[in-house]
Amino acid sequence: MPLLRPSLLLVCLLLALPILGVLGAWFALDAAALEVLRHQWSTVLPGYATQSLALALGVGLGVMLLGSATAAAVTLFEFPLRRFFEWALLLPLAMPAYVLAYAWTDALQFSSPLHTALRASLGIQGALWPDVRSLPFAIALFVLCLYPYVYLLTRAALGERAMRMMEAARLLGAPMRRRVLEVALPMARPAVAAGTALALMETLADYGVGSYFGLTTFSTGIYKAWLVMNDRVAAAQLASMLLLVVAALLLAERAAQRQMRFAGSKTAGQGSEARPHPLRGGAAAGAVLLCALPVLLGFVLPVAWLAHGVWQEAAYGEFGLPWERFRAWSWASFQLSAVAAVAATALALALAFVLRRDAGGWGGRALAGAARVLSLGYAVPGAVIAVGILVPVGLVQQRWPEAGAAALFTGTLVGLVYAYLVRFSAVALQSVEAGYARVPLAVDETARMLGGSATRVFWRLHLPLLKRSAGAAALLVFVDVMKELPATLVLRPFGSDTLAVVAYNLARDERLAEAALPSLAIVAVGLLPVILLSRTLRADD
Repeated sequence: MPLLRPSLLLVCLLLALPILGVLGAWFALDAAALEVLRHQWSTVLPGYATQSLALALGVGLGVMLLGSATAAAVTLFEFPLRRFFEWALLLPLAMPAYVLAYAWTDALQFSSPLHTALRASLGIQGALWPDVRSLPFAIALFVLCLYPYVYLLTRAALGERAMRMMEAARLLGAPMRRRVLEVALPMARPAVAAGTALALMETLADYGVGSYFGLTTFSTGIYKAWLVMNDRVAAAQLASMLLLVVAALLLAERAAQRQMRFAGSKTAGQGSEARPHPLRGGAAAGAVLLCALPVLLGFVLPVAWLAHGVWQEAAYGEFGLPWERFRAWSWASFQLSAVAAVAATALALALAFVLRRDAGGWGGRALAGAARVLSLGYAVPGAVIAVGILVPVGLVQQRWPEAGAAALFTGTLVGLVYAYLVRFSAVALQSVEAGYARVPLAVDETARMLGGSATRVFWRLHLPLLKRSAGAAALLVFVDVMKELPATLVLRPFGSDTLAVVAYNLARDERLAEAALPSLAIVAVGLLPVILLSRTLRADD
């Protein structure tokens, strides 16, 4: 126990190094670096900023409208299939944006069977719709994938308070339109803001859709600067700019979360007899259509098309399905995901335990601060983490070549798992801390009075009570690593491609039918936390 706290503090500081490495690029500016910065300001940076801003504005507005509308529909109104849509609206969470892009591009491109059949039936030679690889279509894809963030938080906020207040407004004679627009939705404003901020962080962190559609965003610019231009300074500068934007979004999300907690404490009380307002006729049909469209477009139809691609490749492909290579890709993905999940969960358990027992004093405050820095990792894009690892490693390699830093972190499992821990340890820590919040401190005090050592309290008392939280933490990290693309693409060992990397490479080479099998496997794994989340929501209801 005496050595555990300084060891954890050292681990947290090591995991913060990539972020510090990116920010440190600005403290090593020389004449050449300043010239690179001036060149970026006059050439590529305006384009990166403009397209990233347009993407963020479109996605932010879309998830705000779709997420809050679907949450209001299933929470405030009664209509056919409402109970089904309560959990079905979570399904697009299992679909990574880049997989959705592959599926819809394959279905809607000029040479697709769907497009060909429609042209033949209508007698039209040209294209029936614009090219799908465009900024507007990318915005639509991100909205379909990310609206569940707003849906989840808004549904929770409306379920806690809105029904009681709407019932009071009804008794005062307010019509339904005013009850929804002026009573319910304003109360959910912090939840909408928090969900939108989370969706924007995911959008700015994306590399797969931007690269596949040829967009000039900050994430694609970082990879172009590093891999194409081989310019470490330019990549670090772009990464630091993106990091500052993400940090601002993270602050906005946390401020909105604090407002949600404050509002909830002010309106907590006994249950109400208010019930969802029943809809009839056209209103009920409109509510069903509103909830059905995002589920169909964001999950059901893309999965059906991917399954069709797998069947087509098995039946008509020149060599059939590549089962041997698929097993190798799956095994590589499973190994990386399992190692990262176990390591992140173990770190989260140890960190949460020490913070619970010894949060006071200088050491406790330092560890708590390091844990907060660690929690920033999930908001940091994979592109930034990859650059944040490679820049310091490159500097160390230049200064001390005998240290072998590049051989340890570049193209190795060590470097890749390190990147995953930087990115996803916050997910595990949040889940474990939520589990600890349900364990009263009186339990620890009782064990201490009975002479139980810290080690015995953890293994015999805490761990059995935290099994579900630790399992959820490991599952969430496992799925996140399985879907992760940007950092894996740069740092992976040679010859150990994951499902995400293989799907990206096949789609980039226009082998979309072959990309269907690994893409479908990623979606299947992504369903696991969605099922867990939907069961939790049903239990809360």
